[in-house]
Amino acid sequence: MYVNFLTASHTDVGIRKKTNQDSMCIKVAETKFGQVCMVVVCDGMGGLQKGELASATVIRAFSRWFNEDLPRLLQVRDFGMSIIKNAWETLINKQNELVYRYGINENIQLGTTLTALLIVNDAYLTAQLGDSRAYKIDKELVQLTKDQSVVAREVSLGHITEEQAKKDSRRNVLLQCLGAAKNIRTEYTSGKIGRNTCFLLCSDGFVHELDKKEIYGLLSPNLIKNEQDIKNALTGLVDLNKKRGETDNITALCVKAV
Repeated sequence: MYVNFLTASHTDVGIRKKTNQDSMCIKVAETKFGQVCMVVVCDGMGGLQKGELASATVIRAFSRWFNEDLPRLLQVRDFGMSIIKNAWETLINKQNELVYRYGINENIQLGTTLTALLIVNDAYLTAQLGDSRAYKIDKELVQLTKDQSVVAREVSLGHITEEQAKKDSRRNVLLQCLGAAKNIRTEYTSGKIGRNTCFLLCSDGFVHELDKKEIYGLLSPNLIKNEQDIKNALTGLVDLNKKRGETDNITALCVKAV
């Protein structure tokens, strides 16, 4: 199945912070498989502009990988997403070492979440560190990634409810992210896409003040006819977050396979 993509994004510094430490990229290229698409969201953490540095560093690395390494991998005779997963594992571990060593050398603590999605033909792969998210949207909104956070762990253990987690004081405490520790364990998910499928990637600031029905109500694939439709939906949802008092940076991007 040959696929084309509609893409759009929106990011906002929010109502309180002076610096937007979120970074993102959208990459689309023509290949023998038709168009391939990669989208990445990183939410940086650290004092001053160090969180912005961490997130931007990782985004640049993924962008270079897409431009320089992916074309070669797509030529492998037995190409499959397992090849991409292995390549991403090497890339992510290298970036983790780079950011971690920078923090040690500068005597600062910094890091970034990472949520990445690659779509080739009818298959997708996600990589996850932290609490930024990837959703698949077709007949419903399905979260593909699992938040690597204290409150998500407490919810999974049955200690608190999802509603309690939204107001929990530990909401921003992560179990792991890229660059904050020497060793990390990236989580991956993979699957197939349909002919009318959207994907949403976002930083955690995008979801704190919204429920799934509100997101699906604007990003249902049936409602999206062009890229301006996506942009309008994302802008409306970000503005709604701000009106409800979200204090974090807010970033979201959406891809529709057509």
